[in-house]
Amino acid sequence: MAQVQIRAFSAEDRDWLVEQHGVLYAQNEGFDASFGTLVAEIIDAFLSAHDPHREAGWIAQRGDVRLGSIFCVRLNETTAKLRLFLLVPEARGQGLGKQLLYTCMEFAENRDYTGMQLWTHESHHAACALYQSTGWKMISSEPVHSFGQDLVEQSWIYRFDPLAICEPGS
Repeated sequence: MAQVQIRAFSAEDRDWLVEQHGVLYAQNEGFDASFGTLVAEIIDAFLSAHDPHREAGWIAQRGDVRLGSIFCVRLNETTAKLRLFLLVPEARGQGLGKQLLYTCMEFAENRDYTGMQLWTHESHHAACALYQSTGWKMISSEPVHSFGQDLVEQSWIYRFDPLAICEPGS
């Protein structure tokens, strides 16, 4: 079996990533088509105007098969935002999510961000457990109606420790 590679996101990955988000979130969460539209808007904005020195996206791939994604974008001068973190079902439970998360966090730290932020939903239990185990802190949680569903949105933050030498959360 081929090794998993984490490579830079490219424009050729756009349609796959929009489709995967739309299909998986519809199947698993009952999200309507507005979620896929949001993902397309996020990716299109990234492709048209991202700062390659402070923002990046990655695709996890085994051979020719894409397995997941993660993005680091600028929220403000000191804070990066984690976006579009996704693993296809067959790639889950193998440590790939942690590998993608560390790739994104290391990039942000090396670009002199002092912290990171993300937005997710309470129903994403595995992702929330990963964030918590790697030192992220939930700062807000509130019920909303989004993407055709009643959800609980969460915001999480991570602060880089200037004295840390190894992986975040270790």
